[in-house]
Amino acid sequence: MTKNILSNTISSKPTNGWKWVPSLYFAQGIPYVLVNTVSVILYKKLGISNIEIAFYTSWLYLPWVIKPLWSPLVEFYKTNRYWIILLQFLTGLCILGVAYAIQLPMFLQITLGLFWLVAFSSATHDIAADGFYMQSLEQNKQAQFLGIRSTFFRAAMIIGQGILVMIAGYLEIKLQGLSGGIAQAWSITFACIGIVFILFAIYHFFALPKVQATQSSPKQLKEVAAGFSNTFISFFRKKGIGTAILFLLIYRFGEAQLVKLAAPFLLDKRIAGGLELSTSEVGFAYGTVGIIALTLGGILGGIYSSKRHFKQVVFLMFLSINVPHLLYILLAYFQPSNLYIINSFVAFEQFGYGFGFTAYLLYMIHLSDGEHKTAHYAICTGFMALSMMIPGLFSGWMQAQMGYKLFFAWVLVTMLPGYYIVMKVKD
Repeated sequence: MTKNILSNTISSKPTNGWKWVPSLYFAQGIPYVLVNTVSVILYKKLGISNIEIAFYTSWLYLPWVIKPLWSPLVEFYKTNRYWIILLQFLTGLCILGVAYAIQLPMFLQITLGLFWLVAFSSATHDIAADGFYMQSLEQNKQAQFLGIRSTFFRAAMIIGQGILVMIAGYLEIKLQGLSGGIAQAWSITFACIGIVFILFAIYHFFALPKVQATQSSPKQLKEVAAGFSNTFISFFRKKGIGTAILFLLIYRFGEAQLVKLAAPFLLDKRIAGGLELSTSEVGFAYGTVGIIALTLGGILGGIYSSKRHFKQVVFLMFLSINVPHLLYILLAYFQPSNLYIINSFVAFEQFGYGFGFTAYLLYMIHLSDGEHKTAHYAICTGFMALSMMIPGLFSGWMQAQMGYKLFFAWVLVTMLPGYYIVMKVKD
């Protein structure tokens, strides 16, 4: 009988989660930020058009959209510990590949391919990490470390789209005047990240506890695949599933367009309608101030919704995501140079998004409730990624046709279909 399939397992002895939970979820957050946010800034600095940036980087969401489809294979082939270490090592190699490819003539095609591999690896790593977390910690410990997980994932976002972007901006200045100085700056930055990820893999090889793995047969794998199919089908048989899917896809329709053009807008020349900030200033505004405000908004949203029914909070939270888009219209029209004003506007918009996104998470939890809660929640996360992917595909084209002023006005107007769906959900 083979030893390559893992079913539900538990650790053979109590494990110290402090040795690996913070580092594991920090490592989970970095690739997601690199692929979906930092790549946008990288391509903008390397002279790629907004249309191409939004279109190509939006496709990078696809592995997170479809990851529920291969989650049973991750659970049954080898162990979650094996997958975590392997994927972190492969992610590090791919990021090092990006660092090298940035300075090549065909950098766009090569780096997009490597970012795709990082995205696929990261989505699979999410499955393995969450499974390992549940296997290796007792139930009371799982609850205890939930806040730690969230904190270090948020820290990865701050480091990834804040500090790392600021480091790249600092290197751009240092290498200014050299041929290919911007590409070299980003190449050095990505090389450092790639090395860190390989070190993560080495550290987790020693730090992650080994869990007792049970042996399973190919027949059991077929049974699980059949069970997964039935679970998948049962999701689409839920009452009101059509409205529910529309809610998941449309609730953030405006934000999904804004997020792909916010950094290019901050970086673009004033003559092109942008604010002409430096790379470091964008890293601070969008990656540090913005993420902190996003986190605070999420915390307040959780507190506000904890003692109220979903139908009482969803409309206010929907407005809190969409109405602050008005601030980007003002930024586009007046093009302020004062960094305090710009950072304040970005912080307020991100705070509103963090506050309003709580309703989205609550709805996914509500929709997933029932016999197959975990699997159905995974399917919801696929729709969550799809809701960011689809609007992003055409957002760059829309901005190029309209200019930043009308584009941000368009983003605000696109809240109207979401308003209709939110009202239906409230009924």
